Amino acid sequence: MPGGTYTLILERIAGGPIAVGALGEIEFPAGWYAYTGSALGSGGFGRIDRHRAVAAGDNDTRHWHIDYLLGHAATAVDRVVTTEADIECAVAKRVDGPTAEGFDRIDAFGCSDCDCRSHLIHHEQREQLVDAVTDAHEAAGEETATATE
Repeated sequence: MPGGTYTLILERIAGGPIAVGALGEIEFPAGWYAYTGSALGSGGFGRIDRHRAVAAGDNDTRHWHIDYLLGHAATAVDRVVTTEADIECAVAKRVDGPTAEGFDRIDAFGCSDCDCRSHLIHHEQREQLVDAVTDAHEAAGEETATATE
């Protein structure tokens, strides 16, 4: 199965605190979230199936920060954006860019193995978040393709 970078678009229908492993308790308001991760291992994008199973309540294992958010009943996977390239941090940084008005970063979430500020972004409007994620995947993918030519 191919791999690369993915961003989960999540809907949270109710706000409230969630204990997130070593990060402790985090307040997650209702709204829309974008979590960017990598699927570069042997299972490739099969990791997305695992995330969907956690969100559906079919998998209770909690390995990563995102598992705690996905495992909460008020959180659902809306859609997934994928790119067959290693651009995880580039996408996360673009979605969380300095001009991203209305986008709120969940500090230290999903980035314990890199120097990013976060891999989870919140926004109240679905369409703005989806557009930002799609644009980030396209721009980071083009940047990577140009760098390798």
